[in-house]
Amino acid sequence: MVETQHSSLATQLRADGSLRHLLTLDGLPQPLLSRLLERAQHFSTPASAPAARSTGLAGKTVAVMFAEPSTRTRVSFELAAHRLGADVVNIEVQLSSRLKGESILDTVATLESMQVDAFVLRDADASVPDLVARHVGDRVSVLSGGAGGYSHPTQGLLDALTVRQHKGRIEGLRIAIVGDIRHSRVARSAWQAFAAFGAREIRIVAPAALMPDAKEFAGCLRHGSLESGIADCDVVMMLRIQKERMSAAAIPDEAAYFAEWGLTQQRLRSARGDAIVMHPQPMNRGVEIASDVADGPQSVIRDQVRNGVAVRMAVLEETLGGVHS
Repeated sequence: MVETQHSSLATQLRADGSLRHLLTLDGLPQPLLSRLLERAQHFSTPASAPAARSTGLAGKTVAVMFAEPSTRTRVSFELAAHRLGADVVNIEVQLSSRLKGESILDTVATLESMQVDAFVLRDADASVPDLVARHVGDRVSVLSGGAGGYSHPTQGLLDALTVRQHKGRIEGLRIAIVGDIRHSRVARSAWQAFAAFGAREIRIVAPAALMPDAKEFAGCLRHGSLESGIADCDVVMMLRIQKERMSAAAIPDEAAYFAEWGLTQQRLRSARGDAIVMHPQPMNRGVEIASDVADGPQSVIRDQVRNGVAVRMAVLEETLGGVHS
């Protein structure tokens, strides 16, 4: 992971400082992140209004290549590209782990010969987006749609945008991220985004077995109980828990996890009265979050989904040089 991180930072920006690839938020300059959020806000329209559209990427082609299941991220990237006027090619990637590195480069090279301008990649192997970015031609951009447990940069940006919309700022807020932090690319990118925008406290809240190593999440406060972790917080972000992770944490079943770690209305009272509740989805209702919280007045989960399209429009426009309209 460390090697991937360093090469990603060296790869992402063009010589003039503009964004060419988006592989991680780690180390990206705050003015660039602010510009992306401001442009995303331009594309973020209410659910009752028509979707924002532009012709800024007319004539561009975006290939979406996911080797892991996805609904929200895949569809929102496709919608984002279409709404900017680009052509979209959807590629199903089914490759063995042993052959993945060489095979995906061959696939990308073939599509590049067909004048594809950007690749959106999701892979369980965190090194794949960076590998592809280091091998494509100068005119091509690579965007991560989620890389292993390492990075999900557009998710981090949409989370930051959602907080800014509802709180007016990120600076000075107390934010809790709760659940399987150790294996979560969402948690890593959200932490990077919130830290870049000056959150007062970022708390990671999890069972001991699901906490990351001590060298990760520098500057975050660590909590081993839900109640203390969300106390007086302005933002509570819950993460999906998988059954195999429960076993690693010595939690016998979903009911036992919910009893100790599920966000209920009663537990939410520990946070500030105007706290917002977030979740990247897919949700396990009745496991990490109660339905009346997920659908309640403090939930902004549907806004996160809508903002996913807006953020991905902003990123595609920025990397591919779209004309603002």
